[in-house]
Amino acid sequence: MLHLFETDQPSDTRPRDAVEAARAWATGDLQMMRSRALGGHAMGAARLLRGAARFAAYAAGQAACVPHVAEHDLGAAAYAVKAARAACPSDPLAGRRERDRQRERLPEPVRALVLDDQARRSAICWSVFDD
Repeated sequence: MLHLFETDQPSDTRPRDAVEAARAWATGDLQMMRSRALGGHAMGAARLLRGAARFAAYAAGQAACVPHVAEHDLGAAAYAVKAARAACPSDPLAGRRERDRQRERLPEPVRALVLDDQARRSAICWSVFDD
């Protein structure tokens, strides 16, 4: 979803920095507090925007701010679905395609857990995981 933000705000690297921080934290190459700070900056980039660019920045920020909290595992994915919907408002399937793309990329060891979590908690994520 970064391209949706970067098309609108090409000189602002905060969401990309947040995604890179989340990846670095996941591999043990960055401390959580640094990832969280960079995620907060991405969220700051989102605040003044509207539509797809805003949701894309929030997705990046969410990914970097809370990867250490299992109960927040769906936030970045949900914002990415919202970004896809906002990018293609005349396409009623845009969000579903993004959701399905995410599901296809789930590693097998966690796939069932994530799908169960999506089913249980979709309502608190704007129902973006509903079928």
